[in-house]
Amino acid sequence: MLVNPEDSLERQNEKLLQIVDSLMRRVEQKNEESGLAYAQFERAALLEAQVRERTMQLERALDLLQASNASLASANSSAEAARSNLADAIETVAEGFALFDASEKLVLANSRFCKALSDVKPRLVEGLSFADYVRLVAESRDFALPASESADDWCAKRMRRHRDPHSVFNVALARDRWLQVSEHRTASGGTVILQTDVTAIFRAERRERERLQHGHAQMLQATLDHLTQGVAIFDAQARLVGWNDRLGELFDVDLPEELLGAGFVEISSQLGTQAQFSDGLTLDNLIEWAARRNRRAPLSFELKTSSARMLQGFAQEMPDRGFVVSFTDVTAERQAAKDLKDINELLEQRVEERTLELEDALKEAERANTSKSRFVAAASHDLMQPLSAAKLFLSSLAEAAGEGRPAELADKTAQALGNVEEIITALLDISKLDLGRASFEVQPVPLRAIFEPLRHQIEPLARAKGLRLRIVDSEQTVRSDPAFLRRILQNLLTNAVNYTDRGKVVLGVRRNGGSARIEVWDTGRGIPEKDQSLVFQEFRRLGDGGGDGLGLGLAIVERACKGLGHPLSLWSAPGQGSCFALNVPLAKRASTPLSRQVQAEPDLREKAPLVLLVENDAALARAIGMMIEGWGAHVLHAHNAEEALELLAEVQLKPDALLLDEQLGRGMTGTELYGLLSGRFGRLPAKVISADRSRQLREACATLGLELLGKPIDRERIGAFLAGL
Repeated sequence: MLVNPEDSLERQNEKLLQIVDSLMRRVEQKNEESGLAYAQFERAALLEAQVRERTMQLERALDLLQASNASLASANSSAEAARSNLADAIETVAEGFALFDASEKLVLANSRFCKALSDVKPRLVEGLSFADYVRLVAESRDFALPASESADDWCAKRMRRHRDPHSVFNVALARDRWLQVSEHRTASGGTVILQTDVTAIFRAERRERERLQHGHAQMLQATLDHLTQGVAIFDAQARLVGWNDRLGELFDVDLPEELLGAGFVEISSQLGTQAQFSDGLTLDNLIEWAARRNRRAPLSFELKTSSARMLQGFAQEMPDRGFVVSFTDVTAERQAAKDLKDINELLEQRVEERTLELEDALKEAERANTSKSRFVAAASHDLMQPLSAAKLFLSSLAEAAGEGRPAELADKTAQALGNVEEIITALLDISKLDLGRASFEVQPVPLRAIFEPLRHQIEPLARAKGLRLRIVDSEQTVRSDPAFLRRILQNLLTNAVNYTDRGKVVLGVRRNGGSARIEVWDTGRGIPEKDQSLVFQEFRRLGDGGGDGLGLGLAIVERACKGLGHPLSLWSAPGQGSCFALNVPLAKRASTPLSRQVQAEPDLREKAPLVLLVENDAALARAIGMMIEGWGAHVLHAHNAEEALELLAEVQLKPDALLLDEQLGRGMTGTELYGLLSGRFGRLPAKVISADRSRQLREACATLGLELLGKPIDRERIGAFLAGL
């Protein structure tokens, strides 16, 4: 080979020129035309042309290579400048900054990154994997690993969080320092980590929280000190964490600060030496309640202190398993109740004596309206109990008789008793209204709920007399007592039907400013002007109305309208008819419809609940017992509270439901017995039975969450109550 390919183009060109020159000299020196020499010359000439072309190609390639090297050098210079600028930029960032590439390798980090981890910082080198970085942090002596986690657990949780596109979290460091770590995924698959020192923020928040807690503690203590009840607060471990001064005053003891943190057994034992339980519970029962691991039901109890002070105690669990025990001084209330009970007994004795006197002087009693009202009110309880018993006995008899003549007789007897009940109810209403003892429950009442039942009730009466009854529906809602409003309109419609021989009776409503004017028109005989004031007097009936009442309907209307504040007016002309109208204020919203559907007889044979019936009237108790047992339930009957407690202690059973008469003679009332049974068994489904419909008794029942069943007993309501157990 004449030319070395490894030589440069200049060297190769130089050699080729020398070869050509040598060949030319040989050709000139030899005159002989040798075919071999000529062939060599041709080859040399051809080779020269190829060398020249090759040289030109190499020169062009060299130019391109030099241009590429220049571009690469420029690019490298720009990259180095960009990297330098990036490094300078992240160094100016106030937070710690680190960049990992798509292969999870550390590309660069500023001087603030992991500065708080002194043993990690020197080991942050370019190319460090993300997993190794996490492991270094977990094993750092400056990292406060959570007490419930190991280093491996924390690394696994950190790597799971690393899979999220974005995440922000806080980590605790040694010496009460905190870092907020913000991690974000880049568009190229890399990872950017920012570390912010939030120690100052955490410490400021802690100081503010401690300040608020201290303020709340002071506010709570001030609130406790202003309560009239004595209060003790215990934590989930039954340790005393707070109390007020009133607690010591009620028990006549001094509670030192050293008691803070004392156990419930120690506190209750110390206070127990100053008081005695008076309602069947013992100190051991209270301690056992506090030691329960499952949910504690509220517990009510009563204490009598050494200074003869009566305290009502109430213990209730808090959401954090702690509990609060409060004590209320009820000495005055208990004494007042005792005095009231003595007064009631004295009054009952006087009423009984007065009743005997009234039986001997019936004509004089009829003329004495006030005495009549008091007599009727006092006799209500005794009248309602046998009536309730008779109705319940009849219901049981009708069920046992089935179809036929006995059932028909029982039904007619029940209708007769219903008429008696209506008369007694009217007497009770008029007496209560006269004595000012009627209690009104004013609420929003939709008139449609009043009108619809009246249409079904009065229409048969009107049809029997050949009259047309028209009740114009209304969408208005008024504010009134629904029971009394229905009674008022029922009496007005019945009165209109009774005193109208032909024509029609109309009930309608007119809008009258902010009230609804409810009017009852008839085409009856009319009332002379001189007699219009007499129609509202009890036991007064003008002419022959064709009814069997006592003349109490309009008297009840007049007194009920006066008590409710519904102005009542009357227009009448003899031979033309009459119009009774009352103005009732409008309400903004409607209440639940007042009508209720007739319930089917309950079938309790499958459940067979155990019902505790406490009723001192033997006949009524026997009737209620027969009715309930006929439905398939079991009945435990007691005449009074003491007998009920003894019976439950004897059978050792927890009743499924309670039916308690309020007036049980001497001893506890029905509501007081319920409070005692609730303390023993927890809340039980219960109803209170009483002929007393006073506001005081209704409020007492509402406080205990009980429903009051009036006498006569409503069979359907008892059936619905037991069926819903």
